[in-house]
Amino acid sequence: MASSFFGPIKRIDLARDEASHSLRPSLSWPHLIALGVGAIVGTGIYTLTGVGAERAGPAVILAFAVAGAVCACAALAYAELATLIPTAGSAYTYTYSVIGERLAWIVGWSLILEYSLACSTVAVGWGGYLVGWVQSAGITLPHELLAGPHGGGIVNLPAVIVSLLVAGMLMAGTRESATLNIVLVVIKLVALSVFVLFAAPAFQSANLHPFMPYGFGSHVEGGGTKGVMAAAAIVFFAFYGFDAVATSAEEAKNPGRDLTIGIVGSMAVCTLIYMAVCFAAIGSMHYTQLANSPEPLALVLRTLNHPLASHLVALAALIALPSVILVMMYGQSRVFFVMSRDGLLPPLLARVSKRTGTPVITTGLTGVFVAAVAGFFRLDEIAELANAGTLMAFIAVGLCVMILRKKRPDLVRIFKCPFPYVVGTLTVLGCLYLMISLPVMTLVRFVLWNAIGLAFYLVYGRSRSIAGNSASSNGSIN
Repeated sequence: MASSFFGPIKRIDLARDEASHSLRPSLSWPHLIALGVGAIVGTGIYTLTGVGAERAGPAVILAFAVAGAVCACAALAYAELATLIPTAGSAYTYTYSVIGERLAWIVGWSLILEYSLACSTVAVGWGGYLVGWVQSAGITLPHELLAGPHGGGIVNLPAVIVSLLVAGMLMAGTRESATLNIVLVVIKLVALSVFVLFAAPAFQSANLHPFMPYGFGSHVEGGGTKGVMAAAAIVFFAFYGFDAVATSAEEAKNPGRDLTIGIVGSMAVCTLIYMAVCFAAIGSMHYTQLANSPEPLALVLRTLNHPLASHLVALAALIALPSVILVMMYGQSRVFFVMSRDGLLPPLLARVSKRTGTPVITTGLTGVFVAAVAGFFRLDEIAELANAGTLMAFIAVGLCVMILRKKRPDLVRIFKCPFPYVVGTLTVLGCLYLMISLPVMTLVRFVLWNAIGLAFYLVYGRSRSIAGNSASSNGSIN
Protein backbone atom coordinates (compact mmCIF):
# COMPACT_ATOMS: atom_id res chain seq x y z
CA MET A 1 0.00 0.00 0.00
CA ALA A 2 1.62 3.28 -1.13
CA SER A 3 1.52 6.49 0.89
CA SER A 4 2.16 10.21 0.43
CA PHE A 5 2.19 13.44 2.40
CA PHE A 6 -1.61 13.12 2.44
CA GLY A 7 -1.54 9.62 3.95
CA PRO A 8 -2.06 6.14 2.50
CA ILE A 9 -3.12 5.81 -1.16
CA LYS A 10 -5.49 3.05 -2.30
CA ARG A 11 -4.40 0.95 -5.26
CA ILE A 12 -6.33 1.80 -8.41
CA ASP A 13 -6.40 -1.81 -9.49
CA LEU A 14 -7.63 -3.02 -6.10
CA ALA A 15 -10.27 -5.73 -6.60
CA ARG A 16 -13.86 -5.21 -5.51
CA ASP A 17 -14.52 -5.85 -1.87
CA GLU A 18 -16.09 -9.07 -0.64
CA ALA A 19 -19.64 -9.74 -1.87
CA SER A 20 -21.20 -8.82 1.45
CA HIS A 21 -19.78 -5.31 1.14
CA SER A 22 -20.29 -4.63 -2.56
CA LEU A 23 -23.18 -3.06 -4.45
CA ARG A 24 -25.28 -4.90 -7.02
CA PRO A 25 -24.65 -3.94 -10.72
CA SER A 26 -28.16 -3.13 -11.95
CA LEU A 27 -27.96 0.12 -13.95
CA SER A 28 -27.51 0.62 -17.70
CA TRP A 29 -26.78 3.86 -19.60
CA PRO A 30 -30.44 5.01 -19.94
CA HIS A 31 -30.73 4.79 -16.15
CA LEU A 32 -27.50 6.77 -15.76
CA ILE A 33 -28.49 9.54 -18.19
CA ALA A 34 -31.82 9.76 -16.37
CA LEU A 35 -29.99 9.91 -13.04
CA GLY A 36 -27.83 12.76 -14.36
CA VAL A 37 -30.67 14.71 -15.95
CA GLY A 38 -32.83 13.95 -12.92
CA ALA A 39 -30.25 15.57 -10.65
CA ILE A 40 -29.22 18.44 -12.92
CA VAL A 41 -32.65 19.61 -14.13
CA GLY A 42 -34.46 20.54 -10.98
CA THR A 43 -34.47 23.22 -8.33
CA GLY A 44 -31.69 25.15 -10.07
CA ILE A 45 -33.86 26.04 -13.05
CA TYR A 46 -37.27 25.73 -11.38
CA THR A 47 -36.44 27.84 -8.31
CA LEU A 48 -32.93 29.37 -8.23
CA THR A 49 -33.56 31.30 -11.45
CA GLY A 50 -35.31 33.88 -9.30
CA VAL A 51 -32.49 34.03 -6.74
CA GLY A 52 -29.95 34.44 -9.55
CA ALA A 53 -31.99 37.22 -11.17
CA GLU A 54 -32.03 39.10 -7.87
CA ARG A 55 -28.22 38.97 -7.73
CA ALA A 56 -27.28 39.59 -11.37
CA GLY A 57 -30.36 40.98 -13.15
CA PRO A 58 -30.75 39.80 -16.77
CA ALA A 59 -27.09 38.76 -16.68
CA VAL A 60 -28.23 35.68 -14.76
CA ILE A 61 -28.17 34.18 -18.28
CA LEU A 62 -24.41 34.82 -18.32
CA ALA A 63 -24.15 33.39 -14.80
CA PHE A 64 -25.68 30.14 -16.05
CA ALA A 65 -23.17 30.10 -18.92
CA VAL A 66 -20.18 30.62 -16.57
CA ALA A 67 -21.34 27.94 -14.15
CA GLY A 68 -22.07 25.58 -17.03
CA ALA A 69 -18.61 26.06 -18.54
CA VAL A 70 -16.89 25.21 -15.25
CA CYS A 71 -19.12 22.16 -14.79
CA ALA A 72 -18.43 21.03 -18.37
CA CYS A 73 -14.70 20.93 -17.61
CA ALA A 74 -15.35 19.07 -14.37
CA ALA A 75 -17.64 16.63 -16.21
CA LEU A 76 -14.86 15.69 -18.65
CA ALA A 77 -12.50 15.06 -15.75
CA TYR A 78 -15.15 13.01 -13.96
CA ALA A 79 -15.79 10.92 -17.07
CA GLU A 80 -12.13 9.87 -17.32
CA LEU A 81 -11.82 9.04 -13.63
CA ALA A 82 -15.20 7.29 -13.37
CA THR A 83 -14.32 4.87 -16.16
CA LEU A 84 -10.78 4.40 -14.85
CA ILE A 85 -11.85 3.81 -11.24
CA PRO A 86 -15.38 2.32 -11.54
CA THR A 87 -16.15 1.95 -7.83
CA ALA A 88 -18.55 3.83 -5.57
CA GLY A 89 -17.52 7.07 -3.89
CA SER A 90 -17.07 9.57 -6.73
CA ALA A 91 -14.51 12.33 -5.98
CA TYR A 92 -13.74 10.83 -2.57
CA THR A 93 -12.59 7.52 -4.12
CA TYR A 94 -10.61 9.27 -6.88
CA THR A 95 -8.78 11.45 -4.36
CA TYR A 96 -8.05 8.43 -2.14
CA SER A 97 -6.61 6.53 -5.13
CA VAL A 98 -4.49 9.40 -6.47
CA ILE A 99 -3.55 11.88 -3.70
CA GLY A 100 -4.09 10.25 -0.31
CA GLU A 101 -6.42 9.53 2.59
CA ARG A 102 -6.31 12.87 4.41
CA LEU A 103 -7.37 14.97 1.43
CA ALA A 104 -9.84 12.20 0.49
CA TRP A 105 -11.44 12.58 3.90
CA ILE A 106 -11.92 16.33 3.36
CA VAL A 107 -13.42 15.66 -0.08
CA GLY A 108 -15.69 12.94 1.30
CA TRP A 109 -16.81 15.16 4.17
CA SER A 110 -17.50 17.92 1.63
CA LEU A 111 -19.53 15.49 -0.51
CA ILE A 112 -21.65 14.64 2.53
CA LEU A 113 -22.36 18.36 2.82
CA GLU A 114 -23.06 18.67 -0.91
CA TYR A 115 -25.51 15.82 -1.28
CA SER A 116 -27.41 16.25 1.97
CA LEU A 117 -27.86 20.01 1.58
CA ALA A 118 -28.69 19.64 -2.12
CA CYS A 119 -31.52 17.32 -1.11
CA SER A 120 -32.68 19.87 1.45
CA THR A 121 -32.51 22.72 -1.09
CA VAL A 122 -34.69 20.83 -3.55
CA ALA A 123 -37.13 19.87 -0.81
CA VAL A 124 -37.55 23.54 0.12
CA GLY A 125 -38.00 24.46 -3.55
CA TRP A 126 -40.60 21.71 -3.90
CA GLY A 127 -42.41 23.14 -0.89
CA GLY A 128 -42.49 26.58 -2.56
CA TYR A 129 -44.17 25.15 -5.67
CA LEU A 130 -46.62 23.20 -3.52
CA VAL A 131 -47.70 26.33 -1.66
CA GLY A 132 -48.08 28.32 -4.88
CA TRP A 133 -50.02 25.51 -6.57
CA VAL A 134 -52.39 25.05 -3.62
CA GLN A 135 -52.96 28.79 -3.20
CA SER A 136 -53.69 29.19 -6.92
CA ALA A 137 -56.49 26.68 -6.37
CA GLY A 138 -57.96 28.94 -3.65
CA ILE A 139 -56.85 26.82 -0.70
CA THR A 140 -55.15 28.48 2.28
CA LEU A 141 -52.84 26.48 4.52
CA PRO A 142 -51.44 27.56 7.93
CA HIS A 143 -48.23 29.52 7.36
CA GLU A 144 -46.65 28.08 10.50
CA LEU A 145 -46.36 24.70 8.77
CA LEU A 146 -45.14 26.05 5.41
CA ALA A 147 -41.96 27.90 6.44
CA GLY A 148 -39.14 27.59 8.93
CA PRO A 149 -38.37 30.14 11.66
CA HIS A 150 -36.57 32.39 9.11
CA GLY A 151 -39.87 32.83 7.24
CA GLY A 152 -42.05 33.49 10.28
CA GLY A 153 -43.23 29.88 10.57
CA ILE A 154 -42.38 26.87 12.70
CA VAL A 155 -41.37 24.20 10.20
CA ASN A 156 -41.52 23.65 6.44
CA LEU A 157 -43.64 20.53 6.74
CA PRO A 158 -43.96 19.81 2.97
CA ALA A 159 -40.15 19.77 2.66
CA VAL A 160 -39.86 17.39 5.61
CA ILE A 161 -42.48 15.01 4.24
CA VAL A 162 -41.06 14.80 0.72
CA SER A 163 -37.54 14.16 2.09
CA LEU A 164 -38.71 11.22 4.20
CA LEU A 165 -40.83 9.77 1.37
CA VAL A 166 -37.90 9.80 -1.06
CA ALA A 167 -35.65 8.16 1.54
CA GLY A 168 -38.23 5.39 1.91
CA MET A 169 -38.35 4.95 -1.87
CA LEU A 170 -34.56 4.57 -2.09
CA MET A 171 -34.56 2.02 0.72
CA ALA A 172 -36.85 -0.12 -1.47
CA GLY A 173 -34.08 -0.66 -4.05
CA THR A 174 -31.79 1.10 -6.53
CA ARG A 175 -33.10 -0.24 -9.85
CA GLU A 176 -36.72 0.38 -8.87
CA SER A 177 -35.88 3.97 -7.89
CA ALA A 178 -33.84 4.60 -11.06
CA THR A 179 -36.63 3.29 -13.30
CA LEU A 180 -39.19 5.55 -11.64
CA ASN A 181 -36.69 8.39 -12.03
CA ILE A 182 -36.81 7.99 -15.84
CA VAL A 183 -40.57 8.64 -15.77
CA LEU A 184 -40.10 11.71 -13.55
CA VAL A 185 -37.38 13.08 -15.84
CA VAL A 186 -39.69 12.84 -18.86
CA ILE A 187 -42.38 14.78 -16.95
CA LYS A 188 -39.85 17.53 -16.09
CA LEU A 189 -38.63 17.90 -19.64
CA VAL A 190 -42.16 18.10 -21.02
CA ALA A 191 -43.03 20.79 -18.44
CA LEU A 192 -39.98 22.89 -19.33
CA SER A 193 -40.83 22.55 -23.02
CA VAL A 194 -44.35 23.82 -22.29
CA PHE A 195 -42.85 26.77 -20.39
CA VAL A 196 -40.60 27.77 -23.31
CA LEU A 197 -43.48 27.34 -25.77
CA PHE A 198 -45.70 29.79 -23.88
CA ALA A 199 -43.07 32.24 -22.57
CA ALA A 200 -40.84 32.66 -25.64
CA PRO A 201 -43.47 34.54 -27.76
CA ALA A 202 -43.60 37.22 -25.02
CA PHE A 203 -39.86 37.90 -25.27
CA GLN A 204 -39.06 41.65 -25.16
CA SER A 205 -35.53 42.93 -25.62
CA ALA A 206 -36.29 45.79 -23.20
CA ASN A 207 -36.37 43.26 -20.36
CA LEU A 208 -32.65 42.63 -20.93
CA HIS A 209 -31.68 46.26 -20.23
CA PRO A 210 -29.63 47.05 -18.27
CA PHE A 211 -28.13 43.62 -18.87
CA MET A 212 -25.57 43.72 -16.06
CA PRO A 213 -26.93 46.17 -13.44
CA TYR A 214 -24.62 44.92 -10.66
CA GLY A 215 -21.45 44.29 -12.65
CA PHE A 216 -19.53 41.06 -13.16
CA GLY A 217 -17.56 40.46 -9.96
CA SER A 218 -19.13 39.35 -6.68
CA HIS A 219 -19.49 42.16 -4.13
CA VAL A 220 -21.71 43.26 -1.25
CA GLU A 221 -24.35 45.82 -2.20
CA GLY A 222 -27.50 46.85 -0.35
CA GLY A 223 -26.96 44.24 2.35
CA GLY A 224 -26.70 41.37 -0.17
CA THR A 225 -24.14 39.74 -2.45
CA LYS A 226 -24.50 40.99 -6.05
CA GLY A 227 -22.88 40.53 -9.44
CA VAL A 228 -22.74 37.91 -12.19
CA MET A 229 -20.25 35.79 -10.24
CA ALA A 230 -22.40 36.02 -7.12
CA ALA A 231 -25.27 34.62 -9.19
CA ALA A 232 -23.02 32.01 -10.83
CA ALA A 233 -21.88 30.85 -7.40
CA ILE A 234 -25.46 29.93 -6.51
CA VAL A 235 -26.92 28.86 -9.89
CA PHE A 236 -23.90 26.56 -10.10
CA PHE A 237 -26.20 24.36 -8.03
CA ALA A 238 -28.33 24.00 -11.17
CA PHE A 239 -25.63 22.10 -13.07
CA TYR A 240 -24.11 19.54 -10.81
CA GLY A 241 -25.63 16.14 -10.61
CA PHE A 242 -23.41 14.31 -13.07
CA ASP A 243 -21.17 13.51 -10.09
CA ALA A 244 -24.05 11.47 -8.70
CA VAL A 245 -23.76 9.39 -11.88
CA ALA A 246 -20.07 8.85 -11.11
CA THR A 247 -21.07 7.72 -7.62
CA SER A 248 -23.12 4.93 -9.22
CA ALA A 249 -20.03 3.45 -10.93
CA GLU A 250 -20.06 0.25 -8.89
CA GLU A 251 -23.68 -0.40 -9.83
CA ALA A 252 -23.24 0.17 -13.59
CA LYS A 253 -23.54 -2.95 -15.75
CA ASN A 254 -20.93 -1.74 -18.27
CA PRO A 255 -18.99 1.09 -16.54
CA GLY A 256 -16.70 1.91 -19.48
CA ARG A 257 -19.54 2.62 -21.89
CA ASP A 258 -22.41 3.53 -19.55
CA LEU A 259 -20.61 6.06 -17.34
CA THR A 260 -19.19 7.99 -20.29
CA ILE A 261 -22.61 8.25 -21.91
CA GLY A 262 -24.31 9.03 -18.61
CA ILE A 263 -21.98 11.85 -17.50
CA VAL A 264 -21.26 13.60 -20.80
CA GLY A 265 -24.75 13.01 -22.19
CA SER A 266 -26.60 14.40 -19.19
CA MET A 267 -24.43 17.55 -19.16
CA ALA A 268 -25.01 18.21 -22.87
CA VAL A 269 -28.79 17.74 -22.63
CA CYS A 270 -29.13 19.94 -19.57
CA THR A 271 -27.00 22.82 -20.84
CA LEU A 272 -29.24 23.18 -23.90
CA ILE A 273 -32.38 23.05 -21.75
CA TYR A 274 -31.11 25.68 -19.32
CA MET A 275 -30.19 28.21 -21.98
CA ALA A 276 -33.64 27.96 -23.59
CA VAL A 277 -35.56 28.24 -20.31
CA CYS A 278 -33.41 31.10 -18.98
CA PHE A 279 -33.78 33.23 -22.12
CA ALA A 280 -37.53 32.65 -22.14
CA ALA A 281 -37.96 33.54 -18.46
CA ILE A 282 -35.77 36.67 -18.37
CA GLY A 283 -36.94 37.88 -21.77
CA SER A 284 -40.64 37.67 -20.94
CA MET A 285 -40.56 39.36 -17.50
CA HIS A 286 -38.46 42.09 -15.91
CA TYR A 287 -35.92 40.64 -13.52
CA THR A 288 -37.17 42.73 -10.58
CA GLN A 289 -40.51 40.90 -10.77
CA LEU A 290 -38.79 37.54 -11.02
CA ALA A 291 -36.25 38.13 -8.25
CA ASN A 292 -36.46 35.72 -5.31
CA SER A 293 -39.77 34.19 -6.37
CA PRO A 294 -40.10 30.69 -4.86
CA GLU A 295 -41.78 29.53 -8.10
CA PRO A 296 -40.40 31.77 -10.91
CA LEU A 297 -41.51 29.71 -13.93
CA ALA A 298 -45.09 29.41 -12.72
CA LEU A 299 -45.04 33.14 -11.88
CA VAL A 300 -43.99 34.01 -15.45
CA LEU A 301 -46.84 32.00 -16.95
CA ARG A 302 -49.43 33.46 -14.56
CA THR A 303 -48.24 36.99 -15.37
CA LEU A 304 -48.54 36.23 -19.09
CA ASN A 305 -52.16 35.14 -18.54
CA HIS A 306 -51.58 31.44 -19.07
CA PRO A 307 -53.15 30.15 -15.84
CA LEU A 308 -53.63 26.58 -17.08
CA ALA A 309 -50.04 26.30 -18.33
CA SER A 310 -48.81 27.81 -15.05
CA HIS A 311 -50.86 25.29 -13.11
CA LEU A 312 -49.51 22.38 -15.17
CA VAL A 313 -45.86 23.49 -14.91
CA ALA A 314 -46.20 23.84 -11.14
CA LEU A 315 -47.88 20.43 -10.96
CA ALA A 316 -45.06 18.90 -13.02
CA ALA A 317 -42.54 20.43 -10.61
CA LEU A 318 -44.41 18.87 -7.69
CA ILE A 319 -44.39 15.48 -9.37
CA ALA A 320 -40.88 15.56 -10.79
CA LEU A 321 -38.66 17.60 -8.44
CA PRO A 322 -38.49 14.70 -5.97
CA SER A 323 -36.38 12.93 -8.63
CA VAL A 324 -33.57 15.39 -7.79
CA ILE A 325 -33.87 14.56 -4.10
CA LEU A 326 -33.82 10.88 -5.06
CA VAL A 327 -30.57 11.17 -7.05
CA MET A 328 -28.78 13.37 -4.51
CA MET A 329 -29.85 11.21 -1.57
CA TYR A 330 -28.69 8.21 -3.58
CA GLY A 331 -25.26 9.83 -4.00
CA GLN A 332 -25.11 10.78 -0.32
CA SER A 333 -25.82 7.26 0.88
CA ARG A 334 -23.14 5.81 -1.46
CA VAL A 335 -20.50 8.22 -0.16
CA PHE A 336 -21.39 7.25 3.42
CA PHE A 337 -21.26 3.61 2.34
CA VAL A 338 -17.81 3.66 0.76
CA MET A 339 -16.24 5.80 3.53
CA SER A 340 -17.57 3.29 6.04
CA ARG A 341 -16.28 0.39 3.92
CA ASP A 342 -12.84 2.03 4.07
CA GLY A 343 -13.03 2.11 7.86
CA LEU A 344 -13.25 5.92 8.16
CA LEU A 345 -16.87 5.84 9.35
CA PRO A 346 -18.61 3.27 11.60
CA PRO A 347 -19.03 -0.15 9.87
CA LEU A 348 -22.77 -0.11 10.47
CA LEU A 349 -23.06 2.41 7.60
CA ALA A 350 -21.59 -0.10 5.13
CA ARG A 351 -24.16 -2.77 5.85
CA VAL A 352 -26.10 -3.72 2.70
CA SER A 353 -29.60 -5.19 2.66
CA LYS A 354 -29.59 -8.78 1.31
CA ARG A 355 -33.04 -8.26 -0.19
CA THR A 356 -32.53 -4.99 -2.07
CA GLY A 357 -28.73 -4.74 -2.34
CA THR A 358 -28.85 -1.16 -0.97
CA PRO A 359 -27.34 0.46 2.19
CA VAL A 360 -30.66 0.80 4.04
CA ILE A 361 -29.37 2.16 7.35
CA THR A 362 -27.27 4.84 5.64
CA THR A 363 -30.18 5.91 3.44
CA GLY A 364 -32.52 6.17 6.41
CA LEU A 365 -30.11 8.33 8.40
CA THR A 366 -29.55 10.55 5.37
CA GLY A 367 -33.31 11.01 4.98
CA VAL A 368 -33.74 12.13 8.59
CA PHE A 369 -30.86 14.63 8.36
CA VAL A 370 -32.11 16.05 5.04
CA ALA A 371 -35.63 16.44 6.43
CA ALA A 372 -34.35 18.30 9.50
CA VAL A 373 -32.31 20.80 7.44
CA ALA A 374 -35.12 21.33 4.91
CA GLY A 375 -37.63 21.95 7.67
CA PHE A 376 -35.80 24.80 9.36
CA PHE A 377 -33.36 26.60 7.02
CA ARG A 378 -33.53 29.07 4.09
CA LEU A 379 -33.24 27.90 0.49
CA ASP A 380 -30.46 30.27 -0.61
CA GLU A 381 -28.27 29.60 2.44
CA ILE A 382 -28.63 25.83 2.03
CA ALA A 383 -27.82 26.00 -1.70
CA GLU A 384 -24.71 28.17 -1.15
CA LEU A 385 -23.29 25.81 1.47
CA ALA A 386 -24.03 22.79 -0.75
CA ASN A 387 -22.14 24.55 -3.56
CA ALA A 388 -19.09 25.03 -1.35
CA GLY A 389 -18.93 21.28 -0.76
CA THR A 390 -19.30 20.54 -4.46
CA LEU A 391 -16.64 23.04 -5.50
CA MET A 392 -14.18 21.39 -3.11
CA ALA A 393 -14.88 18.01 -4.73
CA PHE A 394 -14.53 19.40 -8.26
CA ILE A 395 -11.18 20.99 -7.41
CA ALA A 396 -9.93 17.61 -6.19
CA VAL A 397 -11.15 15.88 -9.38
CA GLY A 398 -9.36 18.43 -11.58
CA LEU A 399 -6.14 17.81 -9.66
CA CYS A 400 -6.56 14.02 -9.80
CA VAL A 401 -6.84 13.95 -13.59
CA MET A 402 -3.63 15.92 -14.03
CA ILE A 403 -1.66 14.05 -11.35
CA LEU A 404 -2.72 10.65 -12.67
CA ARG A 405 -1.80 11.55 -16.25
CA LYS A 406 1.67 12.44 -14.96
CA LYS A 407 2.14 9.52 -12.56
CA ARG A 408 0.40 6.73 -14.49
CA PRO A 409 0.40 7.47 -18.23
CA ASP A 410 0.45 3.69 -18.81
CA LEU A 411 -3.10 3.12 -17.52
CA VAL A 412 -5.66 2.12 -20.13
CA ARG A 413 -8.27 4.88 -20.21
CA ILE A 414 -11.62 3.93 -21.70
CA PHE A 415 -12.54 7.62 -21.90
CA LYS A 416 -9.72 10.15 -22.30
CA CYS A 417 -10.35 13.70 -21.17
CA PRO A 418 -9.25 15.98 -24.07
CA PHE A 419 -6.37 18.35 -23.21
CA PRO A 420 -6.31 17.04 -19.60
CA TYR A 421 -3.90 19.66 -18.23
CA VAL A 422 -5.92 22.52 -19.73
CA VAL A 423 -9.26 21.06 -18.64
CA GLY A 424 -7.92 20.19 -15.19
CA THR A 425 -6.46 23.68 -14.68
CA LEU A 426 -9.67 25.38 -15.84
CA THR A 427 -11.67 23.16 -13.47
CA VAL A 428 -9.48 24.07 -10.49
CA LEU A 429 -9.27 27.81 -11.24
CA GLY A 430 -12.94 28.11 -12.20
CA CYS A 431 -14.07 26.37 -9.02
CA LEU A 432 -11.76 28.49 -6.86
CA TYR A 433 -13.19 31.65 -8.44
CA LEU A 434 -16.75 30.47 -7.84
CA MET A 435 -15.88 29.55 -4.26
CA ILE A 436 -14.46 32.97 -3.37
CA SER A 437 -17.58 34.50 -4.97
CA LEU A 438 -19.76 32.88 -2.30
CA PRO A 439 -20.85 35.03 0.68
CA VAL A 440 -18.29 35.25 3.49
CA MET A 441 -20.63 33.59 6.02
CA THR A 442 -21.03 30.62 3.68
CA LEU A 443 -17.26 30.17 3.55
CA VAL A 444 -17.04 30.47 7.35
CA ARG A 445 -19.69 27.76 7.76
CA PHE A 446 -17.85 25.57 5.26
CA VAL A 447 -14.58 25.90 7.20
CA LEU A 448 -16.39 25.07 10.45
CA TRP A 449 -17.97 21.99 8.85
CA ASN A 450 -14.56 20.73 7.74
CA ALA A 451 -13.02 21.51 11.14
CA ILE A 452 -15.64 19.25 12.73
CA GLY A 453 -14.91 16.61 10.09
CA LEU A 454 -11.15 16.71 10.64
CA ALA A 455 -11.66 16.38 14.39
CA PHE A 456 -13.79 13.25 13.79
CA TYR A 457 -11.14 11.86 11.44
CA LEU A 458 -8.35 12.37 13.97
CA VAL A 459 -10.37 10.86 16.81
CA TYR A 460 -12.02 7.97 14.94
CA GLY A 461 -11.21 7.49 11.25
CA ARG A 462 -7.41 7.65 11.15
CA SER A 463 -6.89 4.80 13.62
CA ARG A 464 -9.52 2.57 11.99
CA SER A 465 -8.60 3.20 8.37
CA ILE A 466 -8.26 -0.11 6.52
CA ALA A 467 -5.76 1.36 4.04
CA GLY A 468 -3.82 3.05 6.83
CA ASN A 469 -3.57 -0.09 8.92
CA SER A 470 -2.56 -2.11 5.87
CA ALA A 471 0.16 0.40 5.03
CA SER A 472 1.39 0.40 8.63
CA SER A 473 1.62 -3.39 8.73
CA ASN A 474 3.68 -3.28 5.52
CA GLY A 475 5.92 -0.56 6.93
CA SER A 476 5.14 1.85 4.10
CA ILE A 477 4.19 4.91 6.11
CA ASN A 478 7.05 7.19 7.00
